[in-house]
Amino acid sequence: DYELCEEWEHLYPVPREDLINLHREHLLHLLEMGDVEKALQLLQRIEDPGVCLAISEQSLDQHPNLAASHFLADYLTAHFYASLTTARRNEIQALYIGSKVLLTLPELSRVNYVHLSSRPLLMLEQLLMNMKVDWVALAVQTLHQLLAGQEIGFTVDDIDSLLSKYAEKALNFPFTLKEKRS
Repeated sequence: DYELCEEWEHLYPVPREDLINLHREHLLHLLEMGDVEKALQLLQRIEDPGVCLAISEQSLDQHPNLAASHFLADYLTAHFYASLTTARRNEIQALYIGSKVLLTLPELSRVNYVHLSSRPLLMLEQLLMNMKVDWVALAVQTLHQLLAGQEIGFTVDDIDSLLSKYAEKALNFPFTLKEKRS
């Protein structure tokens, strides 16, 4: 049906908003089906960069599944970086990094942290509070790789500060140890 609508669009004038809605729904359908290659081809077929940007941003704002969000954030950053405001750019990059960190977690556990995908530092803190030390190690390694040379609202120093804070709390004993004397 999407392909038929796309053919119709080439024959008759379609209002811009309807065109954006059609392509957005088609793109989300392809991404939900896991067909990233066809989704990329769809975006490449759209001749107007403004329409392509609107479709990609609106699709991302629909909060699709993790893989689709990751793809859209990557696509927007790669193709429309200069067209985005600084705040939107940081938001999209944070979502990209957060989704990348989520993909390092065990698949069955991702659902517990997916709501934090656009806030990677908060996700890291949640993992620390849940005592998921092995997962934190993978997340920190991934964050260090992804943050190299990027500005998204937090830095590697912020990650190190968070880790130091929780390491200090782990060593903080609420009582004093008494020595036994014989």
